[in-house]
Amino acid sequence: MKKIIVLALAAAGVVFAKKKMDEGKTEQALWAEATDTVHKS
Repeated sequence: MKKIIVLALAAAGVVFAKKKMDEGKTEQALWAEATDTVHKS
């Protein structure tokens, strides 16, 4: 029973970390677009 709980917690941790990484990438892309000094014609 303990192994299942530990496995579930580990899986939840991985999902949480993946979600945070994806949010960071999205935020970085928005900042890159907002601060881009090259003007598109």
